[in-house]
Amino acid sequence: MSTPRESALIALEDLKITIPTAQGRVLQPVRGITLSVARGETLAIVGESGCGKSLTALSLMGLVPKPGRVDATRLSFSGQSLIDLRETEWRKLRGPRIAMIFQDPMTSLDPCYTIDSQMTEVMRTHRRIGQTEARERAVALLARVGVPSPAARLEQYPHQLSGGLRQRVMIAMALSCDPDLIIADEPTTALDVTTQAQILGLLAKLQAETGVGIVLITHDLGVVATMAHRVAVMYAGQVVETGETSAILSAPAHPYTEGLLQAIPTPGRTARGALLGSIPGIVPPPTGEVETCLFMERCPYARPVCAVPVPLVPQDGDRALRCIRSVAERAGEPGFEERGEVVS
Repeated sequence: MSTPRESALIALEDLKITIPTAQGRVLQPVRGITLSVARGETLAIVGESGCGKSLTALSLMGLVPKPGRVDATRLSFSGQSLIDLRETEWRKLRGPRIAMIFQDPMTSLDPCYTIDSQMTEVMRTHRRIGQTEARERAVALLARVGVPSPAARLEQYPHQLSGGLRQRVMIAMALSCDPDLIIADEPTTALDVTTQAQILGLLAKLQAETGVGIVLITHDLGVVATMAHRVAVMYAGQVVETGETSAILSAPAHPYTEGLLQAIPTPGRTARGALLGSIPGIVPPPTGEVETCLFMERCPYARPVCAVPVPLVPQDGDRALRCIRSVAERAGEPGFEERGEVVS
C-alpha cells in the first residue's frame, strides 16, 4: 500500500538538488523526486550508478555537500519540515531519529579509533549516558547483530575486522540510539553472497522487532526482491516508476525498468545460451532544463510525442509511472504497440 504523505515517516515532494560548478555551469543530479516511507516499511531506491540515489539519501540527513542546494515542495520527517533546517536542529535528528549505514564501512569507520571509542561516542553524545553504561550497551548491540565475542571486538580497530563484521558494527551503531528511520546505502556491496544474505536477514529481523522504517539504496534487484515492500526506480535523477515490489518485478511498466530486469541472469536464459539484455546509449548529463522524456534517446518505444517533459503519473493501486507510452496503452490509445526505432 502507498503511504499518505500526511502520516508518512518520510515524505518528499518535488525534491531537487542543484550543484553550481566552478566553471559556471549548474548541475541538477536530482530532478524532482516524490517519495514516502511509512513506519515498519522498507522502500528500495534502485538505479544504476550516478542516478542520484545516494544524494537523495544524503538530503534526508542534511548532508548534501556544499555548494549543493536542496529545494523541495515538501521534505518532512514525522511531520516536521526539514527544509532550511539549521545544523543544530539536524544534530537532534541525526543518530537519535534518523541513522545511516554508509556504503563502505572500511572508509566510514575511523581507522585511528577502536570500535569501543566510536560506538560509545555516539551514545554518549546523543543519549547523554556515561562511559560504563555506553560500553555495556555497545556489547549488547554487537551481540544483537551477531558479532561473536562482542567485548573483545570492542578493543579492535576497523582493519582487524572482516567486511561482514564491519558492516555489522555499522548496523549496531545505527541502532544505538533507537532511530525511527534507517537509511542503508548499498549495505551489501563488496560482501560475499553468504554474508549478504546474513546482513539482509539481520536488517529484516531488526525491522520486525523494532518497527523501524528503512530506505534501502541499491542497484541489486535481487536484494530488492528479498527486502523491500515497495520500490522506486530512478533514472537520470528522476523516479520513473514506483509501486509494490512484487508488482514491479513481475510486470514492469516503464521501459527502463523492463531493461534492468532483462539484464539479470536467470538459469533458463543462461542454459539456452541467450545473451543478457542491455540498454543501448548513455545517460544524459545532469545539465539544462528537462525538455523531453530523459529516457527517450535510449527507449525502443520512443515516438515524437515523447519529446515533452513527462510527469510521474499515479496509476492503479500503489503504482506511479513516468512514461507516455504506458499511460497511453492503459487508456487504449494506439501508436505504441510495436517496438520502433529510437527517435533522435
